[in-house]
Amino acid sequence: MAKAKTVFFCTNCGNESPKWQGRCPACGAWNTFEEHIEKPAAPGKAKSSPVGQSRRPQRIQDVTTDGEIRFSTGMGELDRVLGGGAVAGSLVLVGGAPGIGKSTLLLQICNSLCAGRSVLYVSGEESERQLKLRAQRLGVAPESLYILSETRLSDILEAVEELKPDILMIDSIQTLYREENESSPGSVSQVKDCTMTMMQLSKSQGITVFVVGHINKDGNIAGPKVLEHMVDCVLYFEGDPNSSYRLLRAAKNRFGSTNEIGVFEMMESGLEEVPNPSQMLLDGRPEGASGTCVACVMEGTRPVLAEVQALVAKTMANVPRRASDGFDFNRMMLLLAVAEKRAGLRMGAFDAYINVIGGLRLDEPGADLPVVLAVASSYRDAPIADDLTAIGEVGLTGEIRSVSHLNQRLGEVARLGFKKCVIPRGGSEKLDIPEGLTVYRVRNLREAIEVAL
Repeated sequence: MAKAKTVFFCTNCGNESPKWQGRCPACGAWNTFEEHIEKPAAPGKAKSSPVGQSRRPQRIQDVTTDGEIRFSTGMGELDRVLGGGAVAGSLVLVGGAPGIGKSTLLLQICNSLCAGRSVLYVSGEESERQLKLRAQRLGVAPESLYILSETRLSDILEAVEELKPDILMIDSIQTLYREENESSPGSVSQVKDCTMTMMQLSKSQGITVFVVGHINKDGNIAGPKVLEHMVDCVLYFEGDPNSSYRLLRAAKNRFGSTNEIGVFEMMESGLEEVPNPSQMLLDGRPEGASGTCVACVMEGTRPVLAEVQALVAKTMANVPRRASDGFDFNRMMLLLAVAEKRAGLRMGAFDAYINVIGGLRLDEPGADLPVVLAVASSYRDAPIADDLTAIGEVGLTGEIRSVSHLNQRLGEVARLGFKKCVIPRGGSEKLDIPEGLTVYRVRNLREAIEVAL
């Protein structure tokens, strides 16, 4: 008779080891290994898939793509992040901090999804009565929406087999458990087994599955890292707890781009779409203040304007302090060094702090020039004109390099009422400058600072 096998899983990345280790060799995390006992299968019984039937291989020429598969969720911002809508037979993981609005988002889209489709909403954290009360508050009451409060995976599969829904929502994956697995709900093995079952269900029966996942203290999806590899899309719901605005971005998308973002505002009646995020990010911008500059970055196919703030103050320590929020710290250090070497800003005797307003993270080269201009403005205590924006990448020699989609950026700048824009002199793209917008072409940092200040 075969003996039970004991293995250890890293709760941070899912790495498997035959013995306990203090530090995970894969991700480097400490004290994350948990014990799991794997029971051997009974003799004479082959392991079978919990859902679906065995499938035979077929030639790729015989596979048809008729009747595509993509459909709208009823929320334009969510459709944008998904790449144009949800895909039938896909598995989508929605992660975020507690109370950020994950469950609210999924329940709200049920009104539109239930038009011609049936939806089964399974909650392991709320009772049917609690779901009903939340649905009433959000104004969700379609006839083809079914709710179930259950955590046992076998009962959920039975309900799916009975109802045969087109869309299945699981809230959340950390509450589900398989009886064959003796680990507690939320453990590495339980989360992996339940997600694998959901993936087989979606692929074999063509059911679109939305799964809610909690995040850990590091901001990553709780559970093994293989969880993100199994699903088709990974969406992160982000936002400042003290702000009503929420950002939805894709960390992985097999059916579209991962550069798109969706912007929502949490209201009493639920989540409302924000079709003009630039206006939201610039709301409350101070007038005539030094240390602030407006950047225009591309989030997928959408140009977005954001305010970059900088504070430069004489240091009281031997080593000046540096801090960055919403902008890569190492990139900020590089830009400060270029500003000191190429533009004459003596940053060695000053502390420098960078902040991007609105919770947006600027991670593209087009934000380099606004950051340096904001630093120069605070350094000289000279305000940049309120109607001026800047676009450009900064090189190590102080040159300003061209960026992509410059015409789209200029169009967004002019639409929001800005009159001046500092852009790189070079670039092969033919510019279509909007009426009323004055463009200043610069070659290096010194020229850009002279124009802006």
